[in-house]
Amino acid sequence: MNIIHGLFWWLIGCLSFLILTQLNNHYGSDSRIVGQLSCLIPGISRYFSICSERSSRHPQHNELSTIPEGLYLFQNDANDVTLYFSPFKIFPEFKEDQIENKAFSLAADSVEALMALHGALEMKHSGKYEKAMRLLKHALALSPSHPDILNFYGEILEEAKSNYVEADFHYKRALSFSPDHTRALENRKRTLPLVEELDERLLYRIETKRDEILKASGNRGSLNRIKKEVYFQHIYHTVGIEGNTMTLAQTRMIIETRMAVGGKSLMEHNEILGMDEALRYINSTLLHKVGDISENDILQLHNRVLGFVDPTEGGTYRHTQVFVGDHIPPPPNEIKYLMSEFISWLNSVDTVDLHPVKYAALAHYKLVYIHPFTDGNGRTSRLIMNLILMRAGYPPVIIKKEDRLKYYETLKAANEGDVRPFIRFIARSAEKTLDIYLWAIGNKSVPVPELGSDTTLKDSIIQMQGERMPTCVMSSCERN
Repeated sequence: MNIIHGLFWWLIGCLSFLILTQLNNHYGSDSRIVGQLSCLIPGISRYFSICSERSSRHPQHNELSTIPEGLYLFQNDANDVTLYFSPFKIFPEFKEDQIENKAFSLAADSVEALMALHGALEMKHSGKYEKAMRLLKHALALSPSHPDILNFYGEILEEAKSNYVEADFHYKRALSFSPDHTRALENRKRTLPLVEELDERLLYRIETKRDEILKASGNRGSLNRIKKEVYFQHIYHTVGIEGNTMTLAQTRMIIETRMAVGGKSLMEHNEILGMDEALRYINSTLLHKVGDISENDILQLHNRVLGFVDPTEGGTYRHTQVFVGDHIPPPPNEIKYLMSEFISWLNSVDTVDLHPVKYAALAHYKLVYIHPFTDGNGRTSRLIMNLILMRAGYPPVIIKKEDRLKYYETLKAANEGDVRPFIRFIARSAEKTLDIYLWAIGNKSVPVPELGSDTTLKDSIIQMQGERMPTCVMSSCERN
């Protein structure tokens, strides 16, 4: 019987292919209905196949209806073909309080996503949380904006992993797509206070580590050495995030000797030199400036970032529309107004009263969201972020080039309405940098993270310990 079913659905597949071929020849390759049907037929075939398997296990239900219950096809005046799918009909074991979207428009991927959700629920009820998580990840990949899938994934994270932060993120995301989702509202009411407490603890821990560093003598050789090393690391990683292929050793050599590296482009050399000039401008001018951060300060920083790469674009706002992955920044005719609003926010009393790490992270995000320049927006935003932190007594945050994916993922989450993951990412990056300084001043209980891909700070300090180092500003040293 199973062989007959298999042959039957193989013939259905072949027939579907022939129909699509004929439709393509008749309507042309640009026909929207052909594209819609090409997505629809596999999903419908998959559904009928499941019904066939169920009927083979239950002979009293061998007869299949022409249009399965719970599956509806609709074609509007524009010839758009839509699949409507009611989970209560196809999966009667779903309770009404579990699935709140009783009928919704889905493509073939979404049908498969709901099937994966169904399997995940069965795994969860059986206590197989790891398998349930894998199925839910698959469902999220197919339908990343489905509120029920997002909510159930948050529940799995909370129950199996006690990961309240990620669970709350998924509950909030579910509510952004379905604000009245009762189950997600109840879940978030429980997790939000816990997450806020965890975030406060993280910021308090960072502040305590900063205070310990500020109490240390600024003339210790090891601390001076680490300041200089972090300076090179900062430039290496911030240009590396943008795609620069220089190694840490090559970055150091260019800054110290101004000599060229064979086999590397002129632009890569100039990106490093531009960051060096921008950091020196911060340390010599902006760090000690009394008063607010002005629009001219940002333009001067950007002018130095691009000063060696593209002097004509440095320090000037863009005049064309740009596209950054999925993010479409504001049009150029709005840049001047948005930057004026940004400066007002940056220097407002309420903003300045924020925790320095949160203040710096939000400033970074807001500036990179506006994307006021043709190039160098990320580097300039990270410089403004570190200027705010350095004024508050923190060392500059090093965002590792190896963390590029996480960096962009949290920026994307902020664009979608939840800036908390980005603030946490910046906070944890700041804590890693603080741990390096704590190790340098003698706190050996703090493990030193490996920031560079071709060397570690620990090895560098050990090799050069005992050398006479110049006194440095928090993030920079003058060249010998």
